Amino acid sequence: GNRSKIMIYMEYMYDDGNPCSITDLKDFNRVFLPTIYSLVFVLGIIGNGLVVAVLVKHRNRTNFTDICLFNLAVSDLVFILTLPFYFHYSVVGQWLLGDFMCRFASGCHSTGFFGSVFFMVAMTLDRYVVIMHAHKVAHYRTLRAGVAVSACVWTLSACVSLPSVLFTRVTNDSYGVHCYFEPENDAWKLYNIYSTNTLGLAIPLLVMIVCYSRIIPILLNMRSAKKHRAVKLIISIVIAFFLFWAPYNISLLLEHLMAPISDCATDARLFMSITVTETIAYTHCCLNPIIYAFVGQKFMRRALQLLRNWVPGVLLCSARVSSDSFSRKSSTMSRSSNTTSNFIM
Repeated sequence: GNRSKIMIYMEYMYDDGNPCSITDLKDFNRVFLPTIYSLVFVLGIIGNGLVVAVLVKHRNRTNFTDICLFNLAVSDLVFILTLPFYFHYSVVGQWLLGDFMCRFASGCHSTGFFGSVFFMVAMTLDRYVVIMHAHKVAHYRTLRAGVAVSACVWTLSACVSLPSVLFTRVTNDSYGVHCYFEPENDAWKLYNIYSTNTLGLAIPLLVMIVCYSRIIPILLNMRSAKKHRAVKLIISIVIAFFLFWAPYNISLLLEHLMAPISDCATDARLFMSITVTETIAYTHCCLNPIIYAFVGQKFMRRALQLLRNWVPGVLLCSARVSSDSFSRKSSTMSRSSNTTSNFIM
């Protein structure tokens, strides 16, 4: 529901009546947006779909972490499945799918985004309590607890996203038909901007930094061959989240702060910045399966086995990978290695 979804497609008038043409952005986005949306859609569906398929197939051995990972993948899929609507929007330049689909796509887009972020936070907190308070919380990490946490996260995501459904609507004027977040007052516009920046970036990043800064020293003191992989995974999670989402959130905040003093050239640069950083941020949902699932030996072994069943003759090296994983698993593992396995599944 941000302005980049709308303003890049049209000319608009400043308060003094002077037109500001941003046709170059329109031409740029008709090529750039469909290309990136298509790439993210394909890769995201494959990666997150495989995560869901593996976890469903092995649901009898599901644990608390698997439930969070499953819901993280589902959140990303909900987010990704809205991209074809915006692909069509970027190509045609107008919203032709009606008011219901306008609100539905916006609501799913926002719910998927916040759900993905909130489940990453939930997994971070889970890892923190497991490493820091392993004996105290072991009996609380049940399947029922996982379902309860997931229900709470989905409810919170839906509530945070409710304004996107209520205030996103189809507008039909001299500029054409568009799907635009148009709240009744400025307070909801501020909510849209600051909820994205606060709940979507600042608080999750703070939680990750605080929790992982406590976890890393513990891991480094463990006598486990996996500890370095676990530390690298932690660093990858934090850096990837920041690098992919911070530029977009900063661009949105700058666009809001500079609105009273912006001119045509400044607006054009801001719209371009929002568009580019937004599409880069979307690619993060393609990385989640790699960061959270495919780095794990157990999960990778299951995924390769599933792919071999679906596509015989493909992935010839998978047998060797699985064999190496089994040989590593067969070695005697210390108690600290069992704790580290909460990171490397």
